[in-house]
Amino acid sequence: MTEFKKLIEKGECGNLEFKEKLKKDLHLKTNKKSSLASQLKFRLLEGKGLANYLIGVDDDKNKIGLEKDEFRETVKVIKEISKEVNAEIIDIKEKKISKNKKIGLIKINSTSKDSEHLIVGTAGHVDHGKSSLIGSLVTGEADNGTGKTRTYFDVQPHEIERGLSADLSYGVYGFNKNGEPVKLRNPLSSQERRKIISKCNKIVSFVDTVGHEPWLRTTIRGLVGQKLDYGLLAIAADEGVTHITREHLGILLAMDLPVIVAITKTDLADEKRLNKTLQETTKLLKKVGKVPYKIECREDINTVLENKSNVLIPILKTSAVSLRGISLLDKLLYSLPAKKEDKEKPFKMYIDRIYDVTGVGKVVSGTVMSGKVKEGKEVLLGPTKTGEYKPVKIKSIEMHHHKVERAESGQIVGIALKGIEDVDIQRGMTLVSTEVNPETVREFKADIMVLNHPTKIHEGYEPVIHLETISEAAEFMEIKGDFIVAGDSSEARLRFKFNPHYIYEGQKFIFREGKSKGVGKVKKVIK
Repeated sequence: MTEFKKLIEKGECGNLEFKEKLKKDLHLKTNKKSSLASQLKFRLLEGKGLANYLIGVDDDKNKIGLEKDEFRETVKVIKEISKEVNAEIIDIKEKKISKNKKIGLIKINSTSKDSEHLIVGTAGHVDHGKSSLIGSLVTGEADNGTGKTRTYFDVQPHEIERGLSADLSYGVYGFNKNGEPVKLRNPLSSQERRKIISKCNKIVSFVDTVGHEPWLRTTIRGLVGQKLDYGLLAIAADEGVTHITREHLGILLAMDLPVIVAITKTDLADEKRLNKTLQETTKLLKKVGKVPYKIECREDINTVLENKSNVLIPILKTSAVSLRGISLLDKLLYSLPAKKEDKEKPFKMYIDRIYDVTGVGKVVSGTVMSGKVKEGKEVLLGPTKTGEYKPVKIKSIEMHHHKVERAESGQIVGIALKGIEDVDIQRGMTLVSTEVNPETVREFKADIMVLNHPTKIHEGYEPVIHLETISEAAEFMEIKGDFIVAGDSSEARLRFKFNPHYIYEGQKFIFREGKSKGVGKVKKVIK
């Protein structure tokens, strides 16, 4: 039996993928390309760094065949997709099935290049097990049922004193070039975290949020203030969907984040209770226009990747105690792509936290929004209360206690600054490249949508605006149509009440006051 015949009879599974035909003008478009890249990454994971693609064969194992130009174009597309995931074609075999048509076997191998950084924001009701789940995910260790793995990731003040920490996230782990997870034996060890950052080909960081209702503002801060790639929503199997679950899902969707749902604590729920929680979750997702998809085996992950869009939401059954679903979640996180950003754009970073570190000085931390910056580079810090931008020098950079020479788009970093003696650094200020020539903005126009409000919103309304790491009251100076109610959209002119900020067109934000909430998008800054 020939190699082609063996593979066709085997069917799509493991590291084998069938592709009938790929076209450059269709499959190299942004969404399609991202989907194909994720799919290839999954096949490489299944094959420990080696993937086989049969081309000219459809999903039903039918040998359709490709003409000469079609064959060549399909190979070129696969070559481009391989570059996206740090892989390369190492062999191409052809077999004629008719006078003018042939099928092909393409072998693809992983290559070792720069690491990819995925940032995931966790959300969910208090005591729904999100912290314990992440604890077991990054350590591979089972929880004892009383939150043992959760305690690893509480950020204490003494951790900051140990160095230039950027612990916005409470968990980090990685994957080697073959897609195998690299777990932390001791998550409190800065040495282990440094090893993850320096040696892994993919790094996954988890940004903490708070499940308590009184601290919803802190949750919004965590989900809006970082450059997240995905949101992970935890729903406890023994309790089901709550009003906080709905609240947190609404925030994730308002920021256009792809969402993963983890049904946690399955060890505490019998089959009847688990099915009820799944039904509640499915109903909730459908209500907001999403398609729930249960992941129960490895090939289900491939289905999610094939249909990559923000509409399809994967649901996994998990348990930190029994480690149920941990392996599948590993495979999913490895296969999912981080946001593609142009690293050649000017450097921008919104400041999230400010530390005074003994022996180092003033340190600011946050997520790099665009571009890259090196140690020793001069950047602008601002705007100050008077609207100025001060030139400062980057003394050193660290990522999870690991010293790095540069910071790039999508990375969570801590940056030590020099030349800031006369600057009152506040959360919401920015570090930007000197080539940006940043605006100082007090007023702006925005397209807004009110999600919840008991009455009418008129001019003079003052909610808190959450935009990047900015959290400040802003007054509605003008509203198109005089007023707006829940469920409606309009254009409004807003003014920050206390300080100027650096904002620009296209940025999304959430506004909140009491139980009133809405979302917006900056349409025009008013100089």
